[in-house]
Amino acid sequence: MSKMGTPAMGRMKFDENLEKPDLSPAMLRRIAAYFIPYRKRTLAVLAVLVVTSLLGLLPPLLIQQIVDRALPGKDMRLLSWLVLASLGATIASGTLGVLQSYLNTYISQHIVYDMKNKMYRHLQSLPLSFFSNVKQGEVITRMTSDIAGIQGVFSGTLVSFASNVLILGSTAVTLFIMNWKLALLSLCVLPLFAAPTRRMGRVRWKFAKQTQEKLAQQNRIVEETLGISGYLLMKLFARESREYESFREANAETTRLQIREATAGRWFMMLVGTFGSIGPMLIYLYGGYLFIQGELTVGAIIAFVALLGRLYGPVGQLTNLYVDIKRSVALFQRIFEYFDIVPDIADGPDTLPRYADNGSANLPEAADGGIEFRGVGFAYRPDKAALRGISFAAQPGTITALVGPSGAGKTTITQLIPRLYDVGEGQVLIGGADVRSLTLESLRSNIGLVTQDTYLFNGSIRENLLYADESADEQRLIAACRAAYIHDFIEGLPDGYDTLVGNRGIKLSGGEKQRIAIARVLLKNPPVVILDEATSALDTRSEHYVQQAMQSLLRGKTGIVIAHRLSTVRGADQILVVDNGTIAERGRHEELLALGGLYKELHDKQFAAREGT
Repeated sequence: MSKMGTPAMGRMKFDENLEKPDLSPAMLRRIAAYFIPYRKRTLAVLAVLVVTSLLGLLPPLLIQQIVDRALPGKDMRLLSWLVLASLGATIASGTLGVLQSYLNTYISQHIVYDMKNKMYRHLQSLPLSFFSNVKQGEVITRMTSDIAGIQGVFSGTLVSFASNVLILGSTAVTLFIMNWKLALLSLCVLPLFAAPTRRMGRVRWKFAKQTQEKLAQQNRIVEETLGISGYLLMKLFARESREYESFREANAETTRLQIREATAGRWFMMLVGTFGSIGPMLIYLYGGYLFIQGELTVGAIIAFVALLGRLYGPVGQLTNLYVDIKRSVALFQRIFEYFDIVPDIADGPDTLPRYADNGSANLPEAADGGIEFRGVGFAYRPDKAALRGISFAAQPGTITALVGPSGAGKTTITQLIPRLYDVGEGQVLIGGADVRSLTLESLRSNIGLVTQDTYLFNGSIRENLLYADESADEQRLIAACRAAYIHDFIEGLPDGYDTLVGNRGIKLSGGEKQRIAIARVLLKNPPVVILDEATSALDTRSEHYVQQAMQSLLRGKTGIVIAHRLSTVRGADQILVVDNGTIAERGRHEELLALGGLYKELHDKQFAAREGT
């Protein structure tokens, strides 16, 4: 495949140099939309919050009655009722708090569940170019720690905001009813709480954004160096110390940022606490004056100070919530950046699945897997074409071989067939229909691909084979493995088909993995088969078995074979020589040798190399 760059990942608004959070109404609406499926439970939470905010007013008001009526009147009966009423209000409020906590947890956990599912499904829809360009570990970070990081917003922050607003509103109204002069005096302190909040929000947002970026870097290092391929490379090049140092530096920077974020609000909280103590002092001072003037009772002053905590407490928490929400914006922005990527390759409004008589997805004219390229051009980046004017037809039941120097565009051609990339110009047709007129699922379900770098999941051989068709029975499974010349090997293993293959199939040799991959495609039984350098990295014995398996796989199919070793394509029905993004020559083996062009040059070099060995 030509490595001339990568196409755009998709249409995405993303600014790495963003300087400040944007808590816009559009983002707030977007966040609120996640509550819609749980609106009944959300309304229940709001109802509980209204009741608990009103119940919270009762104990201070009851204290006023105790001080002003029950104690001066030495009325034990009234005192008992007032104490019991206050206790009952407290118990009822606590019970409702338990219910609220359950509803909060239920809603937040399910919102995170929905968000993770949506993110995974969205990532599945993104083109190959996105995953070719994105840093390893970045996707995992956004799928896990970023989404987990905003769970607190749904479970606590938004509910706390609603709770504090209700408490603040009900308390303010009550205070004005009790004494409007003291109420106004109490409100004078409130601006002191909000003064440093905006600055603190920006600081914590900045630290949060930098922390998540460093966490992504850590995840990338872990995934690259502790994945089996990266691990082997690290060991073979003795780079353990270098990689450890890279991880240590990223970990140290993450720790530093987390400490700064955690401690950034300490002075802020100290100021809030100081401001919160000013209000009661003013109430005692001015309230005492009003008591001396006969305008206020002692019980009213005590109740007023008690209610003052319900006034300043929510204000202080709301300022904290503002800071926390600003911090969370960094996480929401990172998540929404991915959601806002528009897949460049997707089903259009007019694409339709095609079905065979048995109801399974298939190509137009189910048995016809013919492929045709008509004037196809493609570029990974606008300033340099990877393919130009590619035209050829591969008839059903024939084998078309693609040969040529590395980077000529052979793999790019094959990736246009299942729409891993889309053509820039021209058409790719399969079964007589433009591939863009078919749904991606129906198109790809009819194409089998075996690459040089075979991927096996870290499971059993059986699980890897059944990935092609979960409904396949044991008889079909064995038949596919016999055709791929791998059944006898599997039967010779202690656990047979239940043998674990290890990470990326590390417990198997290259030839064994290739034959299992071929058996997997045989089990799928698609009308179109693409083999991309399936034998280039194998020894002679393994190559022999894989070639036998390839013959079984290609029998009766439309085959597209990329081959480095020209000996594997001698019998191809047509050979296309690809050079610098164009088809330089075409014909059968003998015809191309007689032509004396690039194919003969490649053939002679390989022949000379073999003679030399």
